[in-house]
Amino acid sequence: MSTLTLVAFAQVANAQNSGRTLDTSGVRARINSDSTSARGGSNWFVSLLKKIARKSDDQAPDSLANTDTAAVVNATAVVATPAPATARLFKSKKDSLAWESAQRIAEKADGYRIVVDLFNKQLRVIDRDDTLRTADVATAMNASLEYGGRVWRFETPRGVRTVRAKDKDPVWTPPEWHFAEVALEHNLKLATLERGRTVRLKDGTKLLVKGDEVGIIRPGTKEFVPMVLDEHIVFDNTLFIPPGDTKHRQIQGELGHFRLDLGNGYLLHGTPYAKSIGAAVTHGCVRLRDEDIEWLYDNVPVGTKVYIF
Repeated sequence: MSTLTLVAFAQVANAQNSGRTLDTSGVRARINSDSTSARGGSNWFVSLLKKIARKSDDQAPDSLANTDTAAVVNATAVVATPAPATARLFKSKKDSLAWESAQRIAEKADGYRIVVDLFNKQLRVIDRDDTLRTADVATAMNASLEYGGRVWRFETPRGVRTVRAKDKDPVWTPPEWHFAEVALEHNLKLATLERGRTVRLKDGTKLLVKGDEVGIIRPGTKEFVPMVLDEHIVFDNTLFIPPGDTKHRQIQGELGHFRLDLGNGYLLHGTPYAKSIGAAVTHGCVRLRDEDIEWLYDNVPVGTKVYIF
């Protein structure tokens, strides 16, 4: 998640807007883990993310990112005790068989390839029978966030993927689940800012999108004042989600210095949270230390197969 600083504006409260404010009732969040022991808790995302000293990381799968926004408040959860990285605990027989199948495919693969072992949190670059690089990685937290009748499943899928593209100093566009997590942590409502629609706040301030910026027009003035970048937009106890093509939705540095795109929102990328490497903490991507992702960027060509099990 981003390192955005949450900012509130004390002089505006109880929005009276033409934007889409989301109901905060009837929301549930839950976490499912490969561990067999669990304990109860509340605001599970908050406690989990604080434990690893970061807030978010990467992009959710496309199939889950295009959901209507819903508020996340007063969530209940069950947080599972993390299992050792080498333990192989499966949710079901079907899950076990799926892992065995993915492992067999990875073991039989030949040529220049990347192999990711999710249980051992390890990535290897192999050329025929030679291992060229071994790196510890962070993988998905294997958790589900459910609210408003919709579900985000944060897992790194097994199977075969292909490096579709590579880029340096990638920009992260936070998906809607990022804003849901922030709303959960700070007990806020959520609303989506839309182009062409002005949100009128209680004190008469207008909140709107102009070009690639979100800003306000104060009562009695006509001047458009852009909001500060790298800060969440919070008015009237509501977190507003800016359009994806605005400056306020573009974050530098959250994916490290290099990214390899595996398609469908899944990435191999760097991270400013080096201490998280070796843990199951991401929202689906595989993250690496700076020196390892830079090596991949320099040495792994587009089109390389990636085997995940």
